[in-house]
Formats: sequence, C-alpha cells, structure tokens
Amino acid sequence: MKLVIIGGNSGTGAALAELARQASHEVTVVSRSGSRTAHGQIIQLNGDASDPEFAVQAIAGADAVAITVGGSKGKKNARTSVTRSVVHAMQANGPQRRLIQSSLGAGNSGSQLPGVIGFLSKMLLAKPLADHTEQEKLVEDSGLDWSIVRPTGLGSKPALGKWTALQVGEPGRLGGSITRDDLAAFMLETLQSNQSISKAYGISN
Repeated sequence: MKLVIIGGNSGTGAALAELARQASHEVTVVSRSGSRTAHGQIIQLNGDASDPEFAVQAIAGADAVAITVGGSKGKKNARTSVTRSVVHAMQANGPQRRLIQSSLGAGNSGSQLPGVIGFLSKMLLAKPLADHTEQEKLVEDSGLDWSIVRPTGLGSKPALGKWTALQVGEPGRLGGSITRDDLAAFMLETLQSNQSISKAYGISN
C-alpha cells in the first residue's frame, strides 16, 4: 500500500508512519514543519496541505491517505482547512481510501466520553472539538471510502498491544487514555480493512 500521512512528522502520525514502514508499505509523510524522521525508507514532503495545489501533489499516486494533523497556533480551524483541501484533491485525482484522526467528543460521540473527563472535555476543548466535528462532516459527505478514529486522551507510554474500539451505541465502556503507539496500530489495521469503511470508532486502552 502506498500511504500518505498528512501530519506524520510527530506524535501519532509518526508512529503510524513507522508501523506502516515496518509492514513494508510505501510511506510518504507530509509536514509543514520539516522532517524529524531519520529513516530513509520514509519519503518526506514538506508543505502546507491546506494549499489545494500542494494537496494534489502530496497525494499523487497514493492508495490511501491518513490525516493526523493537530491544531495550528494562530490558524483557526486548521484541521478542517487541511481536510477540505485533501478531500477535494482526492475527489478530483486521488485515492478513495481515507482515514482521519479525530477526538472523542467530536461528531455524535459525546455519549462515549467517560465520566468527569466528558464534562471537562466539553468545557475545555470546545473549539478543538468543533474543528474536529466539521472535519468529520467533510469526510462523511465526501463520497470517499472513509474511516474515523476518535481517541480519548493520548499518552506516550509504550504500547500495551490491546485496546477497546467502539462505535457509538455499541455496548462497552471506554477508558480515559490510549498510547499513541496503540492508536497507530489500530489506525493501520483500519486502513487495511474494508470492514471499517464508513465507520467511526471511539478508542482507548
């Protein structure tokens, strides 16, 4: 699989890039801030994916695209801006398979937020969650083969190798956090599975 990761320079995106490389996929990382990846087998492409022309170049030849961008200081709704640009590029020229990293509490997933974490998230993360919600809507309305992952709090501890992933309305309970490596592993599994198309998952350890 030729995988393009928008925002793959650090955090979950970088973890996904490394796992995909280890699985012998051809990986391109797109970042505004320059490369931090030392591995020569991962292609680096520096630029702003919210630029429509650059987005077309970035996804050229890809089989799948993952968006893992975070917020951008001084730039309102950065996730939505990048997602809109990449969606348009994919609709016109690119691959059908697409995955975005959102956040638990976005879209219709408020009911999955656990306890006090849910209350605090809605108060303290209102703007990022609104950005993620708009990002999700763009993907769901795109006509592409999309999947959405909505992690709880992200941690940098070593992978546990197990997680709970639930769609809204499924029985079960999500915890308060997940390691980035475990989230990346689930994302790679999701990209490789047709069973996950048009589905959104809340996920935690």
